[in-house]
Amino acid sequence: MRFDVITLFPEQFREAATIGVVGRAIANDKVLLETWNPRDFTSDVHRTVDDRPFGGGPGMVMKVGPLKKTIQSALEASDDPARVIYLSPQGRKLDQQGVTYLSQFSRLVLLAGRYEGVDERLIQSHVDEEWSIGDFVLSGGELPALVMLDAVTRTLPDVLGHECSAAEDSFVDGLLDHPHYTRPDVFDDEKVPEVLLSGDHKKIAIWREKQALGKTWQKRPDLLDKKELSPQQKTLLGEYKAELSGSVLSSNSIKLMPSEHKK
Repeated sequence: MRFDVITLFPEQFREAATIGVVGRAIANDKVLLETWNPRDFTSDVHRTVDDRPFGGGPGMVMKVGPLKKTIQSALEASDDPARVIYLSPQGRKLDQQGVTYLSQFSRLVLLAGRYEGVDERLIQSHVDEEWSIGDFVLSGGELPALVMLDAVTRTLPDVLGHECSAAEDSFVDGLLDHPHYTRPDVFDDEKVPEVLLSGDHKKIAIWREKQALGKTWQKRPDLLDKKELSPQQKTLLGEYKAELSGSVLSSNSIKLMPSEHKK
C-alpha cells in the first residue's frame, strides 16, 4: 500500500514513521511512504504557503495554489488510483471500522494542514474525504496522519508478526481486548489466572471472550450499545457480572470480619 503525505515538515514526519510496525513495514516493502512539501511548489522567493484570511480574524490560512500543485504532483507520481484525505476536525471520526474501510484502498494521499486550516476551495475541488482522530485541537495534521498511517498499516497482510494479532486487537470485533499476562506467573503475590496456564485452548478462548465482554461493559458500555450480542456472549457477560459481584461481596465481607484477638 502506498501513502503520500503532504506536509510542511517532511523530514520530521518520515523520521517518526520509521519506528515500530510502520518502520518495519516500510523496510519490508509492505508499505511505500512518500512525503511532499507544499513549499516546493511555490513561486516566490519566500516559498509562501499561507496568507491572512479574508474577512479578518486570527491566524493564517494555507493557500490553495501551492496545495493544488502538490496534490497534482503526488497523484501523478503513480498510476495507482488514490483517495485524497484531508486530516480535519470537521471530518469523520476515525474508528476501527473506518480503518478497515481505508485499508481497502491501494493508495492514500494524506493532507496535513497547518495554521487555521486550508482554503475551502481546495477542499471542494481536490479532497475526496475529511477524517478526524477526535474532538480536540492539534497544531497540525501530521500527528493525525501518523495515527492513520499506523492504524491502517497494521491491518495489512503480513505486516504484524502473528497473523491473528490484528484480528484480536481492541475494537476489531466491537469489543475491548481481553487482559494479557506474561512471565512470571506470580508477581508480588498476584497470580496469573489458572485457566491461562491450563493448556486448554477452548477454555482459554472462552475466558478471553468473557473478559473482553466484561471489560467492555465496565469501561466502554457505549460499545455494547452498538453491538448485538449472541446468546453465548450474553451468557458469558452475565457470568462475568455475577463473578464480579461475588468478588466485591467477598471483599466487603473480609473487611467487615472482626479482627482476631492476639494471644
